Amino acid sequence: MLHFENISADILQAPVLRGIQAEVSQGSLCAVVGRNGAGKTTLLRAIMGFVPLRSGRILLDGTDLGRVPAHNRARLGIGYAPQERVMFPTLSVEENLRLPCQVIGLSRAEVDARLALTLEVVPQLKDMLARSGAALSGGQGKMAAFGRALMVGTRLVLLDEPFQGLAPALAAQYGDALKRLQERAPELCVVVTESNGSLLRDLPDRVLHIERGALLPDQAANAALASSSSHATFSLEAYP
Repeated sequence: MLHFENISADILQAPVLRGIQAEVSQGSLCAVVGRNGAGKTTLLRAIMGFVPLRSGRILLDGTDLGRVPAHNRARLGIGYAPQERVMFPTLSVEENLRLPCQVIGLSRAEVDARLALTLEVVPQLKDMLARSGAALSGGQGKMAAFGRALMVGTRLVLLDEPFQGLAPALAAQYGDALKRLQERAPELCVVVTESNGSLLRDLPDRVLHIERGALLPDQAANAALASSSSHATFSLEAYP
């Protein structure tokens, strides 16, 4: 499904991703866990084409994403909810949800069907549809960004630190939505990044641990998981 073929990437000439080699299967929920500054967001941004690779390839069902312009990757069925959520404030929540589907040229019927599925997975959005994108709280914005990613993410959904800053009740609702997504779209591949792996509980089918831009081997990864389970926050880490 999603294959990282020895990828490396730099930001402002500083190495951020270092030889990432991994494969994520169709129908799985994969967590990428690591402290702040480890490279989690950069990994997702590389999939979306926002960060160029210095070396290696990212393949989606055999398609080299490096050959697909960033603005066309949503057409491949990739949905992305960035950490910043980025809702258009002058549009309603429903308009924000529909917009990416309209941009890639889907019919009204297709968009309606995707909206219906999204509202099944995230029922909290039903009461928000008429609200302005500017009228949402931080947690509501996270839920809306999740829904927008589902609207176009028919093959792959990328969620960047979705639990960060959520109140416990809203975090539980988000986790329940992920479980419903696995039930209603079992063929979908979901990649979630998180600094505190314990927040994900038993959701992931697979956990990849990243440190200083590289994936940790199993023994070190297990130690990192134990550490993340006992510490709710991490300090920022600069790259060398």
